[in-house]
Amino acid sequence: MKAEVIWLFIFVLLYWAYCIFWGIRGAMTAKTASDYFIAGRGISIWVFVLAATATSFSGWTFMGHPGLIYRDGFQYAYASFYAITIPFTGVMFLKRQWMLGKRFGFVTPGEMLSEYFRGDAIRILVVVVALCFSVPYLGLQLRASGFLFNVLTSGLLSVDVGMWLLSAIVFIYVASGGLRAVAYVDTLQCILLAFGIIVIGMIALNSVGGFAKLNEGIAALAQIDTKRTPDGYSHYIAIPGVIQFVSAGPKAVGGAWTGMMILTYMFALMGIHSAPAFTMWAFSNKSPEPFAPQQVWASAFGIGLILFTFTAFQGLGGHMLGGNLAFAEKFPELTNNVMGAGLGGVDLMKSAGKQGMLVPQLIHLMGETAPWLVGLLAVCALAAMQSTGAAYMSTAGGMLTRDILKHFIIPDASHATQKFWGRVGVGVIVLAALVVATTSKDALVLLGGLAVAFGFQMWPSLMSVCYFPWFTRQGITVGLFFGIIAVMATETIGQQFFGITAWGRWPLTMHSAFWGILFNLGAAIAISAVTQNADDMKHKMKFHNFLKEHAGLSAEKRKLIPTAWIITLVWFFFGIGPGAVIGNTIFGDPNGGVEAWTFGMPSIWAWQILWWALGVFMMWFLAYKMEMSTVPRKEVEALVEDIGDLGEGKARLDLDKP
Repeated sequence: MKAEVIWLFIFVLLYWAYCIFWGIRGAMTAKTASDYFIAGRGISIWVFVLAATATSFSGWTFMGHPGLIYRDGFQYAYASFYAITIPFTGVMFLKRQWMLGKRFGFVTPGEMLSEYFRGDAIRILVVVVALCFSVPYLGLQLRASGFLFNVLTSGLLSVDVGMWLLSAIVFIYVASGGLRAVAYVDTLQCILLAFGIIVIGMIALNSVGGFAKLNEGIAALAQIDTKRTPDGYSHYIAIPGVIQFVSAGPKAVGGAWTGMMILTYMFALMGIHSAPAFTMWAFSNKSPEPFAPQQVWASAFGIGLILFTFTAFQGLGGHMLGGNLAFAEKFPELTNNVMGAGLGGVDLMKSAGKQGMLVPQLIHLMGETAPWLVGLLAVCALAAMQSTGAAYMSTAGGMLTRDILKHFIIPDASHATQKFWGRVGVGVIVLAALVVATTSKDALVLLGGLAVAFGFQMWPSLMSVCYFPWFTRQGITVGLFFGIIAVMATETIGQQFFGITAWGRWPLTMHSAFWGILFNLGAAIAISAVTQNADDMKHKMKFHNFLKEHAGLSAEKRKLIPTAWIITLVWFFFGIGPGAVIGNTIFGDPNGGVEAWTFGMPSIWAWQILWWALGVFMMWFLAYKMEMSTVPRKEVEALVEDIGDLGEGKARLDLDKP
């Protein structure tokens, strides 16, 4: 057995021991249902900062993101802005959801929304969204972990065996300890995720020969690129315009990542923090104090810095390290073919779906000189994959228990009963994800594409409960239903399962999340306009009056609202929207090579780094200056610790209680 495989198993066993320890610890401290499902609303500041960051940026960031940068270049690297757009949703909603959860004892988003809208249809749809998000998302992460171990053990463990074995450990600690165990394991996973990406990026950059050599290679790569944008630039270092009037498929000229595609893809990824799981993360905190540092410094600044540098080193550097045979043949002086032996002659550029092999091959480069590092980096990748999956397993199990079992079937379920069925729910979700991942890989990919777009469809309901009481129960419910249908109709699943071929996937190079929210919000507005009810409005205003009293801005800060709008809209337009096309050429001619590039790097890369820095400022301004993620000035007093303790499962809160 190779030394790196031995080290791999040593580090995996240590990592598993840590996971199981917190599973046991969590089980011992979970006395009530709230303890189990939302950690007794007691997660501390730094645990949340690290855990929420790990949950936000999954194994896809670790394994898949560099591979797509390899394939599509810097036009796809705009996706790295999800380090800002994912927590942007948190800035908009997490603080206010925490306040409502603390005040009224909500444990799940279904409880909050059904109480707010006084109806159960929205509760059921929220559970549907949670399951549609959790099962495919978890399945993708688990299968990726099995693939990684298959590669790193040189086939000793098959993909399926590795996947099922690794999943068993996740199930044990999540089902045992609930969200508290997930949170404490996620703290380590966040550190491992960041450490792993940085080290692999440094390995790639060092193997290429340094930063200057990397940019020489990028310039050479652009010269031989046959895929050109409408302006004649290489698709690696330019986006193909603002919009294309085709689907984001083979007909897209110069790549699919137009300005509108980037913007609407960011909409989809904003669905991660608006997904039902993150509402439960919000409810689990002692206070909103961790929200701002997590959103601004851990995510936007920390993860953003890592993505715009180290993942770019990995993705673009792969062409110079033996992953692109055409490049190696044309520019042998710029090629260090260290991945050639591991790839066995495979050209990652010409092999569909093989870009996922890039990161495992980069890890393998340390096999001869530092086999222990191979094992450690493998555990970093495993931690990245499990960080998101564990959170969605726990929260989805909680929603099944609280919103379906307790509300409709066993209204007087005891704490022990709820914890038992919560664990069963976790098992059902893991089993469903594994079965899909094992038996239907194509369906898994199709379903995975729906996950984040479904999460984004929660925006109108969260907008209503946090800001706009004008929306009605009927409008939000029908809008959410239409949004789900529109997402499916504009994804691959719509073509393959429902025979919808008129417009293709992502029409007009705009992501399915956009089409979903277009129909969702449109229906919500139209139906709300004709279903206004004075009694319902009076009920909802009790929530909004409470939020205004505790989260309202001072007169001085209210003067800054127009400035906040301008900063946000300008950033979205130029940073990740149609205005991003300026970045193709503003810092030098893409075709001119290193000598023509103002900072010695492609103009598009410099533009991305500039708007990343401005994005961090935007997040700071909203979270801190506009107090959207800070501790409320007035203390929030709970009316009830847990709505489930009211006794009657369908009982409504007495909002008139002083």
